[in-house]
Amino acid sequence: MRARYDAAVTTDDNRRHWAYADGLSPNASNSAEVRRILRNRARYETANNSYARGIVLTLAHDVVGTGPRLQMLTGDSEANRRIEQAFMLWARSVHLPEKLRTMRMARATDGESFAVLTNNPRLNTEVQLDLRLVEADQVTTPDLDRLSTMAVDGIVFDSAGNPLEYHILRHHPGDRFYSARSEYDRIPATSVLHWFRADRPGQTRGIPDIMPALPLFAQLRRFTLAVLAAAETAADFAGILYTDAPANGEADAAEPFEPIELEKRALVTMPGGWKMAQMQAEQPSTTYGEFKHELLNEIARCLNMPFNVAAGNSSGYNYASGRLDHQTYYKAIRVEQSHLERIILDRILAAWLDEAALIPGLLPDGLGPFAQWPHQWFWDGHEHVDPAKEANAQATRLASHTTTLADEYAKRGQDWETQLRQRAKEIALMSELGLATETLMPTTQQETTNVEDEEVPADDA
Repeated sequence: MRARYDAAVTTDDNRRHWAYADGLSPNASNSAEVRRILRNRARYETANNSYARGIVLTLAHDVVGTGPRLQMLTGDSEANRRIEQAFMLWARSVHLPEKLRTMRMARATDGESFAVLTNNPRLNTEVQLDLRLVEADQVTTPDLDRLSTMAVDGIVFDSAGNPLEYHILRHHPGDRFYSARSEYDRIPATSVLHWFRADRPGQTRGIPDIMPALPLFAQLRRFTLAVLAAAETAADFAGILYTDAPANGEADAAEPFEPIELEKRALVTMPGGWKMAQMQAEQPSTTYGEFKHELLNEIARCLNMPFNVAAGNSSGYNYASGRLDHQTYYKAIRVEQSHLERIILDRILAAWLDEAALIPGLLPDGLGPFAQWPHQWFWDGHEHVDPAKEANAQATRLASHTTTLADEYAKRGQDWETQLRQRAKEIALMSELGLATETLMPTTQQETTNVEDEEVPADDA
């Protein structure tokens, strides 16, 4: 007896569906020409489709937000504060949050984003390190040896698979200065930040995050335009003359398709044997909203984004379902932030510390190499739908010692030491001014939550 898989059987019914399935390697599948086509189409759709633009912007805002915040965890608290303050001043000077958001949007539409660590003497900080963003179109090798097994388009690797250098065109292929013989720079891999998502082992270049949704975006626009065209066509005709008489029957002569001008609020007579009917508005149809809902839900799925975030509409949600849908989305955001920390932020911090160590008095002495400097990154917290319920839950966790102040402040993207120092200053000033400093605790009635209330749809609340 030979077992078989139904999905491996080719029949007349599924032959066309699997016609384009292939066994190409990840780098062969993502060839330079394929990536160019996908980038151009993703950029076009994002530029012309309001939903696509909103989804890409929302993703960048949720992943990066107002920017990461550094917290050093060495044993010297004074040294930690000095490093954190100096780094954050530099981050604001180079517009780091804005550049990270641009990189996230580029990854969504281009599949990958690049940044080159450069020197910028015009910065108003002692550290002159800067980031120069580069579009994926410029990372290419015009004279690539197709027989080379140690290089792909734009990147050269060593025998262990580590990138050695990147080839970056001096002019963008879309610039008027570009020519087929344009020169490129060989940039060491230590100076290039390359952020993309590897979906297959051995993949070295990225494809757009919204790539699976591109045909769906096109269908959404086509359907919307078709509904609008049908509604406009029906609106162009105020009414129509028709007769129940058979062909060549007894009815007064009437010129077919001849327009008739009607006066407002006038009583008119029809030719003998003819009747007038008003055009009925049948667009948009009742399935129009359902179609858009399902299509947007499918579009957002490839980004782990719930429908209400993609559509900017939570009218059909209740409190419980809204929280449940956001759990998967927030987990995906945390995964992306962790990836961003390892690929981009840690390398930026290492380069910044290398240059800062050469500036007398900027960094404390005796801290050892960077690898021994523990640190972490804070991101913007996610606002709770019901702040009162979250505050009660937070108080319960702290009282039962199942959490810490560091964890609770980290969820809000804040440094617990900074917040406590600020709170101590406020309490000291309130005491000096004779103001009450008692902390209001939630009552038992406030802590009680009716489960039935959570199931009430937002529309009915």
